[in-house]
Amino acid sequence: MRTPLRRAGWAGAAFLLAVTAVPVTAALAAGSVTTTFAKVQDWGTGHEGRVTVSNGTDASVTTWRVEFDLPAGTAISSFWDADVTRTGDHYVAVKKSWAGPLAPGTSFSWGYNGTGGYRAPLNCTVNGAPCGGGTPPPTTAAPTTAAPTTAPPTTAPPTTAPPTTAPPPTGGKKLVGYFAEWGVYARNYHVKNIHTSGSADKLTHILYAFGNTAGGRCAIGDSYADYDKAYTAADSVDGVADTWDQPLRGSFNQLRKLKRLHPQLKVLWSFGGWTWSAGFTQAAQNPAAFADSCYNLVKDPRWADVFDGIDIDWEYPNACGLQCDASGPNAFKNVVSALRNRFGAGSLVTAAITADGSNGGKIDATDYAGAAGNLDWLMPMTYDYFGAFNPQGPTAPHSPLTSYAGIPQAGFYADAAIQKLKSKGVPAGKLLLGIGFYGRGWTGVTQAAPGGSATGGAPGTYETGIEDYKVLKNSCPATSTVGGTAYALCGNNWWSYDTPATIGGKMSYAKGQGLGGSFFWELSGDTGNGELITAMRSGLG
Repeated sequence: MRTPLRRAGWAGAAFLLAVTAVPVTAALAAGSVTTTFAKVQDWGTGHEGRVTVSNGTDASVTTWRVEFDLPAGTAISSFWDADVTRTGDHYVAVKKSWAGPLAPGTSFSWGYNGTGGYRAPLNCTVNGAPCGGGTPPPTTAAPTTAAPTTAPPTTAPPTTAPPTTAPPPTGGKKLVGYFAEWGVYARNYHVKNIHTSGSADKLTHILYAFGNTAGGRCAIGDSYADYDKAYTAADSVDGVADTWDQPLRGSFNQLRKLKRLHPQLKVLWSFGGWTWSAGFTQAAQNPAAFADSCYNLVKDPRWADVFDGIDIDWEYPNACGLQCDASGPNAFKNVVSALRNRFGAGSLVTAAITADGSNGGKIDATDYAGAAGNLDWLMPMTYDYFGAFNPQGPTAPHSPLTSYAGIPQAGFYADAAIQKLKSKGVPAGKLLLGIGFYGRGWTGVTQAAPGGSATGGAPGTYETGIEDYKVLKNSCPATSTVGGTAYALCGNNWWSYDTPATIGGKMSYAKGQGLGGSFFWELSGDTGNGELITAMRSGLG
């Protein structure tokens, strides 16, 4: 999908339920540290809560410790951005080491999912003070800001933790996210982050990208990242370290652990992508042999329980991507048919496809409708329409939902792709709308509105012209929208990307069109608390 292997918040109305306060150190700082609990969602059999610790003092708080009881019939089943331990109905939450000090006037939020309907916590204290603020009880001195003498574990819940009760998006809508195998390197994004961000509860499916298509066969993409990398207890989903002699390590084993904690999740192995699509041309010459190789790899006994099916990202059948294919308009349909025959009805078979809605473009080059009957869903990649791969511009949003005056290329927007695919006979319920969790940008720009000239790609953390949403939301906040997506000019850098607000509009569009849901590239671009995934889930709900 996206770089480097290819080009191309909180939801709901939260309300205050409990407040606690305590001076950090009465002799050193005025004011109080407070903690608020808020209900985010409540679906009867479970709920999602947010806890915010605020520093109202004039000194930094290096640590905090929140203690509370939950009424009988409700319990925390999973949590993120804090370390939580439980004794009966009593819970202790402490700051994670990576969170850093809490500066005066700032706050920090962590979240949890719970069983049962939401009920307000009882006997809540922060750093030892009683609920309601003021000073600690006279018989118990308030603790200093030093860490407790016996720190709770800094790992995620153990394997014996109860599974999450959070439901997938309502109405059967799919929320599908890509996990990039190379993210475990420079990005330091691991399967555990899907859990600690709260995103695992909101997703229905994860696509693991990418397997290779070398020689017309499915092949391993990165054996070290996939099944050999040893995880420490701190980086493991369940807090259990890998051993040197265990049969499966790496991200595959971490995905297995994630599915145990979040049993609603399905995982598919995605093959191809911008860089590794060349092998599909040879695969189209013998689809049955290709399908057999894919089945044997995906169903390898070492990780067969990890994957629920296969995803194909062929860029592009009977058209050009990084390389050109001339297999003909039936090649994609034939490959998909062979995969379905080999994997059978019990496995998922899906595909990411072009979103080129122009006349005579890539959608017109292939019989996607003919393949749809053998696919569980299709994902038109409705992003990367424009970018600094055209270094002089014109500047244009890379993921427009609709057309707008001055768009550089007719048909290069999401609605054009969706309407063209529907007109060809692809069922709307099998189409998922694509969202990019990143922006594309140019530098040397003086014009704030789209259509300006540029001198090249804007600087990015990992690649020129591309930056994650989690960075752009702070470094270049969106100021305007066009075509249903957002953009901003910051200095001489022009960026376009989706925000929670524009994602809300796109999810409304997806529901209005009767689409099967939405998908995104890719997980590491989101914020630490899954801001964009939350917006997608709320919009699809």
